[in-house]
Amino acid sequence: MMPATSQRVPLHTAAHVNAWIAAQTRDSVAWHARHPETIDRRLEELDAEWDIERMLEANAASVALAGLALAAWVDRRWLALPIGVAAFLLQHAIQGWCPPVEVFRRLGFRTAREIDEERYALKALRGDFEGLGRADGGDAQAALAATRH
Repeated sequence: MMPATSQRVPLHTAAHVNAWIAAQTRDSVAWHARHPETIDRRLEELDAEWDIERMLEANAASVALAGLALAAWVDRRWLALPIGVAAFLLQHAIQGWCPPVEVFRRLGFRTAREIDEERYALKALRGDFEGLGRADGGDAQAALAATRH
């Protein structure tokens, strides 16, 4: 069975790397709780942060284009490079793992869900979600709008 999209990368990441990334997020939220005047700036940083999927896409495209250029101008055996990249991307799409994932995770690249966890924790600290009510009587439009702050 294939894991859920949101769990593919963490399931294929070493436990100590996942723990390190989670600790970094907790530390950031705790620091910003003590310094609420910095929350807006941190939210801007999170909006600009590249998640692991974006990094994989950029890396794969760069390596594939380099391989095509080398095949065109140096030796056609360089076509093995974009073929390998395509295979890695397919493997990642299906399993949530390919060799670059391990490297990028160790460099601190987070999943979109991990970034969102920090984002929504900071927004909660800032008070963005107050007054929305509960699911049994809350305003669904207001709840959706609150997530877009």
